[in-house]
Amino acid sequence: MIRFEHVTKRYADGTIAVDDLSFEVAEGELVTLVGPSGCGKTTTMKMVNRLIEPTGGRIFLDGEDISTVDPVQLRRRIGYVIQQVGLFPHKTVLENTATVPHLLGVKKSVARQRAAELLDLVGLDPKTYGARYPEQLSGGQRQRVGVARALAADPPVLLMDEPFGAVDPVVRERLQNEFLRLQSQVRKTVLFVTHDIEEAVRLGDRIAVYGQGAIEQFDAPAAVLGAPATDYVADFVGADRGLKRLSVTPIEESDLDQPPVVHLDDRLPADIARWAVVLDGEDNLHGWISGEQARLGKGTVREHARRMEAWLPVGASLKQAFATMLQHDAGWIAVIDREERGRFLGVLTPARLHEALRRSIDADAQAVPRTEVTVESVASVSSR
Repeated sequence: MIRFEHVTKRYADGTIAVDDLSFEVAEGELVTLVGPSGCGKTTTMKMVNRLIEPTGGRIFLDGEDISTVDPVQLRRRIGYVIQQVGLFPHKTVLENTATVPHLLGVKKSVARQRAAELLDLVGLDPKTYGARYPEQLSGGQRQRVGVARALAADPPVLLMDEPFGAVDPVVRERLQNEFLRLQSQVRKTVLFVTHDIEEAVRLGDRIAVYGQGAIEQFDAPAAVLGAPATDYVADFVGADRGLKRLSVTPIEESDLDQPPVVHLDDRLPADIARWAVVLDGEDNLHGWISGEQARLGKGTVREHARRMEAWLPVGASLKQAFATMLQHDAGWIAVIDREERGRFLGVLTPARLHEALRRSIDADAQAVPRTEVTVESVASVSSR
C-alpha cells in the first residue's frame, strides 16, 4: 500500500532529516514510527501526504507515484490526525466530522449521516455530542472527533502524528484501547508516529525504530523487544524490554497447567490437596473451592464454591495476566475460551508465565512456532 524507495530529505542548510529510506507498509497494516525528537519520523510521515516534499527517491501509494498526483487531491484521499486535533472551533462536532466529505462533493445529508455513524463508531453518541462545539469537549473526546473526521471520507491510508500525546495517561490508555478496537473493524493502512516505545509496541503490527534519519530496525514488536538488531535499539527500548514484551506475548493453550476440576453438582470430594476449579455442567468456568472446604464441608460443591475473580480469555497478553495476578493477589489465573461462553481451558501460574515469555523469545530467535520450543521449567529443575 505504501512504499518508500531510497527516499531522502535534505534541507537547504545541509541538514539531512531522512537518509536513503526504503520500506513498505502492507494494506491494512498498522506501522508505528518510533524514535527520539528530531530523528525524522514525522518528516517521513509528512512526505506521504506531501506536506513535505522529498529531496530524492520516490514514494508510492497503492502502486502510484505520489509525485505525479495533485497534492490537494492526494490529501483528500489520506486521513490525517495530529496531536492538537485541529478542529474548527466555529463548527459543531458533526460539522467538523463531515468536513472532508463536503469538500469531496458528497451531498450534505449523506455527509452528515456518515459523520454520525463515525462518531458512534469512536464512542461518541451523535445525539449527545453532534451539536456541541470543540471547546465543550474534553481532550480525549476531541481526539476521538479527530479520528472520526480523518475516517469520514473512508480513506485507504491514515496518518497519525502523536495523536494521543496531549492527554493524561489514563485517557491515553483508553484512547489506545478504543483505537485498537476501531482498527480491528476498519483495517486501515496506518502510519503512527510516537516517541513512546510502549505505545509503539502496544499498537503496531510492526515497528520502525528510528536512529538519526534512518531506520535501525523494522520488525514485529516482539522481535524488536526480544532481539534488538543494534546496541542503539537495545538502549532505546530499555533494559526492561523483557517486561515490555509481556504486553505483546499472548497466552496460548500450550502455556497452561491442568489443575483438579470439580462440577457444581458433584458431592464434595475429600481428595483435593489444595484447591480445585469449579465448572458448570457445560464445562464453563464458575469458580473455585479450597481443599479444606471440600474436606470439612457437607453437601455439594455448589454450596461451597467461591467466585472466580482472577481470569482472562486465551489470547490475552502475559502483561494482562501478570497484572491480574497482582490485582487479586492470586497465585494463578483461570484461562477460558474467548468464543465459547467461558469454557475452561486451564490455569496460568507465575512459573508457566515465565516459561511462556522465555519460549516466545526463543521461538523468535529460532524462527519457529512457540509450541516447538522447549525450555527448562522450574518443576524440572526442582525434581532433579
